[in-house]
Amino acid sequence: MEHNIHTRQGLPTEMQTLLRNYPREAWPGHPNFARSIQNWMSAHEMFRQLAALSRAETEAMLDKTRSQDEFAERFGYYGDLLVRNLHGHHSWEDRLFFPELSRADPQFEQGLDMLESDHVELDKVLEAFQRTGNRAIKLTQLEPAQAYDEAGILLKHTCAIEAFLTRHLTDEEELVVPIVLHHKLRG
Repeated sequence: MEHNIHTRQGLPTEMQTLLRNYPREAWPGHPNFARSIQNWMSAHEMFRQLAALSRAETEAMLDKTRSQDEFAERFGYYGDLLVRNLHGHHSWEDRLFFPELSRADPQFEQGLDMLESDHVELDKVLEAFQRTGNRAIKLTQLEPAQAYDEAGILLKHTCAIEAFLTRHLTDEEELVVPIVLHHKLRG
């Protein structure tokens, strides 16, 4: 059964078994909601914010409320943080965290496969985001008039990454946190 990130509307029903018993609004007060899971979710919030900042910086340059030099500096900073931290975070999840969850709850293998395939797709989205962002930054110095054209293309990539992360991170949290709470992991 395939669950494409681009067509999914939330966590697939068959993967919501534990979510029904451990709804999102109850997580913070649950005794098994460990500091490590709070930190993991804080990293997710940081990714959401960095994606939104990258989009906002691109929009600000396009509507000329941000100079090209300011755009290059700010987008370069936020975009780089987003790409580097996402790669590290997802590498850790794929190598260590997801296998731990699979061992704890084998019925969620399909859900974890879905998340790992999201990570493969995310790598493609990030590569396009990084390539286009770097080109837009370089053009601010080399061909300022063309920088606006490239920023228009970049805006599509920033919107795509923001939408992708919104869906993926929510799916990931709604699959993972109930497993962690149910099996008392990461405490």
